[in-house]
Amino acid sequence: MLRVVLAPLIFIVHLPLQVANLALWGGLVILFGLVRILLPVPAIQRMLAPLMNTFMFCFGKVSLALIRLFNPVILDYRVKGNLSKDSWYLIVANHLSYLDIILLIEFAAFRIPAPKFFLKQELIWLPFVGLAAWALEMPFMRRYSAAYLQKFPHKRGTDIITTKRYCEKFRHHPTTVINFVEGTRYTPAKHASKNSPYQSLLPPKAGGIAFTLATMGELFTNILDVSLLYPDNEKHPMFAALSGQMRRIIVDVNVIDIPQEAIGDYYNDAEFRTGFQYWVNSLWQTKDFNIIGLKKGN
Repeated sequence: MLRVVLAPLIFIVHLPLQVANLALWGGLVILFGLVRILLPVPAIQRMLAPLMNTFMFCFGKVSLALIRLFNPVILDYRVKGNLSKDSWYLIVANHLSYLDIILLIEFAAFRIPAPKFFLKQELIWLPFVGLAAWALEMPFMRRYSAAYLQKFPHKRGTDIITTKRYCEKFRHHPTTVINFVEGTRYTPAKHASKNSPYQSLLPPKAGGIAFTLATMGELFTNILDVSLLYPDNEKHPMFAALSGQMRRIIVDVNVIDIPQEAIGDYYNDAEFRTGFQYWVNSLWQTKDFNIIGLKKGN
């Protein structure tokens, strides 16, 4: 009860500290990103890239440390399988909150290679976040509505071209590619509007995963099936964390092999596309059952 009363005060103190943390590490990433542009020397590029990734990891570590400071939170990491910093991973994760990104960055730090998020184009304008992500060479995806594509059909498939271009860059050093397969954050309203067949998830979008696997499939060591849960704060996780109300966070990671049938020509092979969609839907169904079990405490 006392925490509920103190929530506004905790928010007032906690939020500026999170913003300052983002500004510090994001500013350093942007600064060194500009140095990389001004000094396009391969040796300097190789030196600055891991340093900038370290800044990103520091952001995640400090951000989560602040959350732990202001919240009586239990952070429950569950990893089924072995991880390595020298491997390539494709993370497929559900998406509930901005907090998901902090958790995935913190989880990746010193466990697996630096993560690359596929971000919405609109995020480029978000202070510090947009330019820092650009400096870290994360791809920005521009989504077009069906009405827009009908009017400008030549824009169809531009997100796939972007995926291919960046995946080629990721081939040169161990990388973790993160894909929020639902394409947007889960909310009850979106769940209802999309008539989702899953209890805790939105329907998956198979195209982005298919093209990533087609471009880099032979490099990926494993797929990391990540389920993020905030069992006691499902409605507004980030606000709950900023207000000192976060109770429990579960990061469930299942290390799975990449089946050969998951790599093929998704856009030109109708038989493969049908099989791939079946595989993704099966993966999502298993994920939904897992989340239901985690919510029940299993």
